[in-house]
Amino acid sequence: MLKFLWRLIVLPFGFLLGAMAAAAVLISLGSERLTHVISSDSEMSMAETWELTTHVLVLTSAMTVVPALILVVVGEVARIRSVYYYVIGGGAALATVPLIAKLGEAGTFTIPSASIWQIFATAGFCGGFVFWLIAGRSA
Repeated sequence: MLKFLWRLIVLPFGFLLGAMAAAAVLISLGSERLTHVISSDSEMSMAETWELTTHVLVLTSAMTVVPALILVVVGEVARIRSVYYYVIGGGAALATVPLIAKLGEAGTFTIPSASIWQIFATAGFCGGFVFWLIAGRSA
């Protein structure tokens, strides 16, 4: 019973710190990419800038948390302790966010650019690793 109560405390704390780490990576890599795109003067660059801004706005919705929550719940129920599960799963969960953002838009469906996928996946890798450090090792 005491272990169950401890897990109820550690899981949200680990999830929150993992999300904060992913957000820090997302902001730093996104800012670097945004600065790079703004400094070049091409029409495609401005389209990528708008796409990145749209994805950042979508991050504020609660829908973007669902893939990561599914990852954590499956890992907890199955008692998965592998660092690979949380790191790769965190990257995959956060890489679905651009697809979620595109599903909410009206008009034709387009696949996000590769740089958007790289930024989100890298942030997910970091968030998954931080969650594993805090809560995943003792699942």
